[in-house]
Amino acid sequence: MIRTVITPDNNNIQLSVPNSYIGKEIEVLLFAKDELKEENITKVKNASRFKGLLTKDEGAQFHQYLKQARTEWDRDI
Repeated sequence: MIRTVITPDNNNIQLSVPNSYIGKEIEVLLFAKDELKEENITKVKNASRFKGLLTKDEGAQFHQYLKQARTEWDRDI
């Protein structure tokens, strides 16, 4: 993985791809870092707010239901 931060001086950016990436599907993302910070502030969720919502037995039943539901995704229709 290659990750770098640049500050462009015009609207063109040239990208060199390493030889090991040739023939592989790659993903290129382009965003301004200040835009990302604003998005993260509104999207931060804390899973601990759900702690204690289910009993241990209810949690086990729900987990079993999810396992069974996921196996149905793989079945032929």
